[in-house]
Amino acid sequence: MIQLSFYLPGSGSAWTKTWDAAKQGDPAAISEMDLRYKCFGVNFELMVGDVEIVSKKRFVTLVDLALSLSGAVKRISSGEDAAFGFTESEEVIHLRQDGDLVAVSSSKHPMHGAVGREELVGEVLRFLREAHSRLVAEIPGLSENPVIQRISSE
Repeated sequence: MIQLSFYLPGSGSAWTKTWDAAKQGDPAAISEMDLRYKCFGVNFELMVGDVEIVSKKRFVTLVDLALSLSGAVKRISSGEDAAFGFTESEEVIHLRQDGDLVAVSSSKHPMHGAVGREELVGEVLRFLREAHSRLVAEIPGLSENPVIQRISSE
């Protein structure tokens, strides 16, 4: 079993500003660089079985994470190993093929787990749909942004 989750910051969090800033101006025109590195901070959690690979205390930018996961799932789907990282962090999550399973590990922690390839792909695609849906629900004009459209086309 694998679970990818994100949680919007609470009203008192400094990360709330990363959502508020994106509401200024034309959301369709926000650059990929700003979307990846300045907007939409969320808590992110990655669980494989009972193993916490990434703690839900971890803050990341949602668009950067979604685009990174999109690239990783394409590699996994084609039978290759993959990895993804986080903005402003040295941590890398490795996804290594092992038959029908994918071993999931972090470069920063000794914990690791394994999940079926199809289950991993399905969960990442579900996560991408949820991320896109939440972004567009919060700021409808993002549906016209080409970077956000890339998330929905996965």
